[in-house]
Amino acid sequence: MYWKLTLLVLASVFPPDFGRAQQGCSNIPNSLRFDCYPEGEANEQSCVNRGCCWAKPVIEEENVHVPLDIPYCFYPNDYGYQVVNKQTTPTGYLLSLTKRGHPGPYGREIENLAVDVRFETKDRLHFKVYDPNNKRYEVPITTPKVETEATSLDYSVTVTNFPFGIAVTRKSSGTVVFNSSVGGMTYEDQFLQMSSLLPSDVLYGLGEHSAPLLLDVKWHRGSLFARDVATPEGFNYNLYGVHPFYVSLERDGNANGVFLLNSNAMDIVLQPTPAITFRTIGGKLDFYIFLGPTPDLVVQQYTEVVGRPTMPPYWGLGFHLCRWGYGSLNGTETVNANMRRYGIPQDVQWNDIEYMDRHLDFTVDQSKWGGLGDFVKKLHENYHQHYIPIVDPGISCEQPAGQYRPYDIGLSMGVFVNSSSGEPMIGKVWPGQTVFPDFTYSVTQAYWDQMLADFRELVEFDGLWIDMNEPSNFVDGSSKGCPDTSLDNPPYVPHVLGGTLRGKTLCMSAKHHDHSHYDVHSLYGLTEAKNTMSALEKVRGKRSIVISRSTFPSAGLHGGHWLGDNTATFNDLYLSIPGILNFNLFGVPLVGADICGFNGNTNKDLCGRWMQLGAFYPFSRNHNTINANPQDPAAFGDDFAHMARDVLLIRYALLPYLYTLFAHSHMRGSAVARPLFYEYV
Repeated sequence: MYWKLTLLVLASVFPPDFGRAQQGCSNIPNSLRFDCYPEGEANEQSCVNRGCCWAKPVIEEENVHVPLDIPYCFYPNDYGYQVVNKQTTPTGYLLSLTKRGHPGPYGREIENLAVDVRFETKDRLHFKVYDPNNKRYEVPITTPKVETEATSLDYSVTVTNFPFGIAVTRKSSGTVVFNSSVGGMTYEDQFLQMSSLLPSDVLYGLGEHSAPLLLDVKWHRGSLFARDVATPEGFNYNLYGVHPFYVSLERDGNANGVFLLNSNAMDIVLQPTPAITFRTIGGKLDFYIFLGPTPDLVVQQYTEVVGRPTMPPYWGLGFHLCRWGYGSLNGTETVNANMRRYGIPQDVQWNDIEYMDRHLDFTVDQSKWGGLGDFVKKLHENYHQHYIPIVDPGISCEQPAGQYRPYDIGLSMGVFVNSSSGEPMIGKVWPGQTVFPDFTYSVTQAYWDQMLADFRELVEFDGLWIDMNEPSNFVDGSSKGCPDTSLDNPPYVPHVLGGTLRGKTLCMSAKHHDHSHYDVHSLYGLTEAKNTMSALEKVRGKRSIVISRSTFPSAGLHGGHWLGDNTATFNDLYLSIPGILNFNLFGVPLVGADICGFNGNTNKDLCGRWMQLGAFYPFSRNHNTINANPQDPAAFGDDFAHMARDVLLIRYALLPYLYTLFAHSHMRGSAVARPLFYEYV
């Protein structure tokens, strides 16, 4: 009776395969522990219940990085999928996998998987892990279509049968650049995970974050999910853009790169093994491995996949000036004239949302900004300058029927993102209640073409600044909230700012024409940039500029980026440098930060140093917010203006060189602004 009672108690605490799980837990060193309870607050029972190992680290490390450390709950070394079949294909081979052991923790596990391994070029491997029996979301960007296997390879590939893992080795050195035979690969409907050992702890990329260039692999977690936030410092904060791509330096100086083509919300965990874990909540595990062997070749190989950067017009590389707070057209004209009075070079004048009538897109406030169109013509004809206004994606839906064409036409064309119940989803942005164009829908291009053509009849702009396109929303989800669905409340939520996916954006269950917002949220800025550049080329008939806040891989193909709402501090001046260098690795070389800082009041010393740095940004623009002190180069007196003129004249003397670098970037994908390691490994 005693033994029966004991067995019943043990069975209530531990699952039937507890012994199997514990067998796979022996002799796993701290360095090979991969977190099996990423939502946190695990205990021994909850850990073992999901088939994982529970043990305190053998050695407690000091000065660990909160909130991550060596996990107490970690994957056993026999957790995952088993290869059950392999067949040759024209591009490589196809593997069939079957899940073994304990089911995953988040539900709807996919038991049978396929792995398409493609030897696409001598220095590029592409492998995709997917469900062969059901169609899953796939990122809709254009990538190379390869029909046959490359005839020679700089790498070899080996596969571990159980647990399944794929390892990529550089033939010339024997260095293993990618090895996923660790960490418990998981593939559920809303939780996909793959880990890999890294060849060294020297790692760059994985943006967008406001952080130092060299990533710290000592237990750090970053999240990728487009978010409107004023650039908090740290790898753990998700910002405007999503770029799951890194460049790694090997111990002998060779470089490699890894790209996960996935647009769902994700966590990326770095640990001092060194190793990396990609953890996403949708789509597929679609990896590209680039063999370099130089950083420049890695970036070239990456942009060959996502698209070469656009070639900006020459004037776009000049100095740009803007602020939110000119107050009127007269204020803009005064600052623009002061620049000429001091002889300070300026190619482009910008305006923020204050030029609009009640913040309505494609309108001009006639009370304070009447004559804006004539001012722009004068810039063109008299001063050989160009003009860029801001346009936000939120279209007001509050105006009386027939009085606001952008809403009326968009509604008739059916181009707005809908709620799960089928009507346009209503959020709130600057003009009040708004709806949001679905830029993934092919019909929206014709709508956007018409809106920009109509607006250009009022103001003959030369480029466009697209902001608030994460998309940003002043209410969480919608004006009616969000339904309780698995998309709006997934079983696992990456560690994004605010803790929910709907924070400051749309409901994840919102319907795009062919997709849910859950899948394409982080593509919103990219698809708007693509539509905007296409429309600009039609209405202008020549090369133009689009500067977007939110970005995704291939954004550089359609425009550039500024680093968002920074602050007037020396620390933000410093952080602008890794930000710009990272975006050059991401294939978005036309990038800069708001010179002198956007938020807060700058001072003469800080702004002077920032002008001296910003004169050499690839995209060079001074900009700041409403109610802050003026910070244009003519605002601080004669000596400052003369300094600004001198340093900008150096920039202009170097423009042929800068233009040539952009031509090389456009043709072969190289970076324009380059960190020292890029040239001198």
